[in-house]
Formats: sequence, structure tokens, C-alpha cells
Amino acid sequence: MTVALELIGIRKSFGPTEIIRGVDLQIKTGELHAIIGPNGAGKSTLYNLISGMYEVNDGSIILNGNNITNKKPYEINRMGLSRSFQVTNIFPKMSVFENVRNGLLYHSGCKYSFWHFVDRRKDVTKRTTEILQSIGLENKHDVPVMLLSYADQRALEIGIAIAGGADVILLDEPTSGMSHSETERAVELIRSISQDKTVVVVEHDMGVVFDLAERISVLVYGEIIASDIPENIRNNRQVQEAYLGAESTNSSNLS
Repeated sequence: MTVALELIGIRKSFGPTEIIRGVDLQIKTGELHAIIGPNGAGKSTLYNLISGMYEVNDGSIILNGNNITNKKPYEINRMGLSRSFQVTNIFPKMSVFENVRNGLLYHSGCKYSFWHFVDRRKDVTKRTTEILQSIGLENKHDVPVMLLSYADQRALEIGIAIAGGADVILLDEPTSGMSHSETERAVELIRSISQDKTVVVVEHDMGVVFDLAERISVLVYGEIIASDIPENIRNNRQVQEAYLGAESTNSSNLS
């Protein structure tokens, strides 16, 4: 087994309040892994630590065998990790094509230059078109991003993450705010990109989680209380109690 992403004893405090309390986690190369937990469990904080948005107080983060602990977000991205955000993080006045192409430029060896025209880079244009096809937005090539539906903007953000050349992708609530049909489309997109990537998903929709994930880790009050295949997580009494309360044995919230 090769490990794409490993967290070793990760801790994070804000003042006297410890939010992440000694997280250990291994995510296998090529795995589609979900992280779930009640509100306030520390899921977004954990993502921000992995992607370099926050500094780790203690512990190590290993990406494809390289220590990325407390590196800058752009350094981590260039080492092979991309992420999406709960709120879409795109260039609203640029076209769909331009947004994806921007994500490709560094990975394609393009650097800032007054006298070179990116339009002449046929390889970049070709790869951008391929990504648009893979996320189902090839027919919206020239549309300004601000005019896209919410679901299309979320798909575009996944496309930008792919464009960066990362082999590990963190998705933060990718189906939040979507209709049932939009969620189904997003699930199929995530499943398709996971064919040759390691994908980690933070998601509140348990239907999406159990449909997608090969393995699920449960974060509660800054600690991983279980990490297993979906069926074992569904039947885990400790996980049920974290979601439903200690007096309940009903696992309906995990279905």
C-alpha cells in the first residue's frame, strides 16, 4: 500500500482552545476518502492545515512522501495538492475557458512575460478543452463565470483543481446547496475524476458520502474516532452516538 496523504499527531489551537487534538490519518493513493463529523468537529480547520492556510502547532503532514507541514499554500499546490472551498473561489468576470486555463499555466511551464501570448500555446488550449469536456462545461467555453449556475460554478472549481496537475484533491462540501439532480451530477463528476486521482471529500450529505466513499473517517471534537469502510462506519456505535446522542441506537442519519 502506498500512502498519498498522511497526518501524524496533528494539533491546532486558537489561543487556549484546542480545535484539532492529535489527528492521525492515512489516505491511500488512488482512494476516494470521505471525512465526516458533526458541526464544529474541526473538518474545515483540518483542511486549512493540510492546504497551508493555517499553521500546524504540532505534528507532521506528509504528501506523497514529502513533508509539507507549514509550507505556503502555493508551495503545497506545486507539490501536488489542490483543494476546493465551501464558497466558490473563481474569477467571476473571466470566461469558463480562461478560468481553467489559468489553473494550467504554472503546471505547463508558463511564466509572466510581456512578449509571449498564451493563446499561442496550443498544448495549453488543448488541455483546457479536455478538462472542460471532462467536467461537462465544453458548451460554455466563452461564458463569463458570473453567469453560470451554482452547480456549474462548483464543477468549474473542480476543473480548476484538476488543471493544477495535482494528484491529491481535497473537496470541501462539493454538493452543498445543490438540488437532487445537481447533486447526482456532482457525484458522477467526483467519481470520474477519482479514477486517476486521490480524492478526499468533506461532506454533510450522508447519501453522497456512502454512495461515493471507499473509506470514511469520522472527526469528532478534533479527534478521529473511526476510520473504516462505509458499512462498518454505518454500524459503528460510537459514530452513531456522535451523530444521534448517547441514548440512541438508531442509525438512520447515517443512511
